[in-house]
Amino acid sequence: MSLAEKLTVALVEDDRLLREEIESHLIAHGFVVHAANSASALDDILARHAIDLYILDLNLPGESGLSLCKRLRQAMPGAGIVILTARVSLNDRLAGYEMGGADIYLTKPVAPVELVLVLRSLGRRIKKGTVGQEWSLNLRDRTLNSPHASDKLRLTSREKTLLVALMQADNNTLESGVMCDLYGSDETEDLMSKHALEELVARLRKKLKTVMPADAETPIKSVWGVGYQLCIQIEFGH
Repeated sequence: MSLAEKLTVALVEDDRLLREEIESHLIAHGFVVHAANSASALDDILARHAIDLYILDLNLPGESGLSLCKRLRQAMPGAGIVILTARVSLNDRLAGYEMGGADIYLTKPVAPVELVLVLRSLGRRIKKGTVGQEWSLNLRDRTLNSPHASDKLRLTSREKTLLVALMQADNNTLESGVMCDLYGSDETEDLMSKHALEELVARLRKKLKTVMPADAETPIKSVWGVGYQLCIQIEFGH
């Protein structure tokens, strides 16, 4: 299996014909593609799928491509972001890199083979950057190993349940109501309230941060109007 077959791309382009043309070309080269015509449509995709690479047009309806690029970069520092636009001025290029945080700025029309090579290059960087960055969760003794520290974290039963649920959810994101329902089988307590869930997440977040670099992103972030997202890679260990 090639690298491209392991990469998922979000394509945000409001020109339907161009979007379909690019989508078909990338699929033919083994990429998994989720296409959207706006930033809000992309948000719907992100609620259901994990994305490795982004291709963004700047002229989008609603939120601009530059604003979207900046938002994605802040939320996912390790993602690969390509701006693909008809804007060719130096000022637009500089804004794409400096303000938006894009990795690559391509102008239309772009040669299809160039786009594929750019995505594969970014993909190699992403895959290389994630090697050795995984946490390891031992279900039997409820311990969590961090790639940043030698000490093991001891988890409570509820903390373990929470992490496992987030690990297995689409895009590592779950609604608050669903997370509260995880504890419905507890015999000793009533159903968990959203306030109790907030306290549980806060305690777990604080515990994880004790074995993370000071400047690291939050390990569990709140998703407004939804619930929570796990932002670190965790694998099941032994």
